[in-house]
Amino acid sequence: MSPQDRLVVQIHVHAPVFIGPDWHNGAMPGAFLHPFAKPSRERFPSITHGKGSLVWDHTGHEMIDAMASLWYCQIGHGRGDMADAIAGQIRQIEAYSCFDPFTNGPADELAEKIASLTPMPDARVFFANSGSEAIDSAMKLARLTQVLDGQPERRLIISRVRGYHGTNYGGTSAQGLPLNKEGYGTLLDDVVQVPADDIEALSMLMAEHSNRVAAVLTEPVQGAAGVYPPNEGYLDEARRLCDQHGALLIFDEVITGFGRLGTWFAADHFDVVPDLTAFAKGVTSGYMPLGGVIVGQRVSEALESDRDFILRHGYTYSGHPTASAAGLKNIEILEKNNLLKAASGMGYRLERGLRAIADDGGVDHVRGVGAVFAVGLRDDQNAVHLRDAMIEAGVITRAIGTDTITYCPPFVTTDEQIDTIVDVLAEAVG
Repeated sequence: MSPQDRLVVQIHVHAPVFIGPDWHNGAMPGAFLHPFAKPSRERFPSITHGKGSLVWDHTGHEMIDAMASLWYCQIGHGRGDMADAIAGQIRQIEAYSCFDPFTNGPADELAEKIASLTPMPDARVFFANSGSEAIDSAMKLARLTQVLDGQPERRLIISRVRGYHGTNYGGTSAQGLPLNKEGYGTLLDDVVQVPADDIEALSMLMAEHSNRVAAVLTEPVQGAAGVYPPNEGYLDEARRLCDQHGALLIFDEVITGFGRLGTWFAADHFDVVPDLTAFAKGVTSGYMPLGGVIVGQRVSEALESDRDFILRHGYTYSGHPTASAAGLKNIEILEKNNLLKAASGMGYRLERGLRAIADDGGVDHVRGVGAVFAVGLRDDQNAVHLRDAMIEAGVITRAIGTDTITYCPPFVTTDEQIDTIVDVLAEAVG
C-alpha cells in the first residue's frame, strides 16, 4: 500500500482545520473552560468514542491516536475488561476514605503490586489523583524527610530547565518552562532550576548549597517540553551527587512509568534508582484518575522512625478503591498481553520511520527513546499547522510550541497503524 493510499483525506498543510461542519454551535465560548487552550476559543473537536488506537469525533471522523490521548492510554481505548473491573468495584463500594483508621482491598493490593514492580527496595506507595498532586506530594515528602532526619535547613529543591512537573503550586514552581509560570504571582521559595543537560551546573550548585539541598527533581526523559532523553551518564551522576550531598533524588515518571520505555519504569531502563518516584497517567491508562508517589527506603525509615508521628498530608480520594481497581486491571492487562515488549517493538518501528523522514530532509531531526518520540522541525515549518493537517488526515499528534511534533502511541497500535502515522507525517511535510 502506498503512502498516498493510506491517507484518509488530502492534506492542506496551511489550511485551517475544522473536522465536521461545526465543533460547537454558537459564536461564543462554551461553559467548559479548557486546560492549556485559549479561553476565547469557540470550537473544539468532540471525541465521542474509541477502540484500541482509534478514536472518532462526533462527525464520525476516524483518527489514529498517536499520542495515547495525553501520554497515558497504554492499553488502548474502549476495553470492556476495564469497564467490567471498574463497574464491579463500584457495585461493591465506589469509594471510601483511607484517612485513619480505614483502608480498602484494592488500594492495599495495588500498592503491593506497584512496590513489587519498582527497582526501589522496600518501597511503599502513597496515592494521589494526578501527576500534579504526585509531584507536590513528592516535594513535600522530600522536605519532610530532611526535617525528620534532623536537618530542617535542607529545603532547597533543584529541578532542570525544560522540566514539566504539573500545574499545582509545587510543580509550577519546580518546572523549567517559563511560560507556564507567568501570571501566578510569587511561587514557592527554595526551588531553583539548572540548565537541563549541564551536569557541571548541577554539581556546582549542590556544592555551593550542600547543606541546604533537600532533593533533586527530574524527569528521566523530559516529556512535555518535547521529548528530551538524558545525556549519557546524566542520571547516574545526579544519583552520585545526591548521595554525596545527602539529598534525595526524585524521578518524575508521570509519562515514563508503566511501560513507556519498554520497562516498568525509566529507573529500570537507565539503571538508576531514585528515592521517590512520582507516577500517574499509565498506571490506569486513563480509565480512572490516579497518581501517586513510590517511597523508597530512606524516606520510609524517616517516616516510621517515630511511631507517634502522623503524616499530615493526603487527599480526599487517596487510595480511591475504584481507581485502584482500574490500576490493578491495567497492570494485569499489561502483563498478560506482554505489552511492555510490544511497546519496545512499536517504538523501534516508529523511530525507524521517523528517522527515514529526517534523513530525507523532511524534518530537522528525531529524538526519543522507547515508545515516545519527537520530531524537531525545520525553521520553515510550523508544528501547529502540521498537527492540524495530520488530524485532518486521520492521525492525532501533539504540537509543542511551533518547532516540535510529539508521538506517544498506545502499546496496542498495530504495525499498519504505525506505518500510517509515519506516512501521514511524510505527506504533511511534503
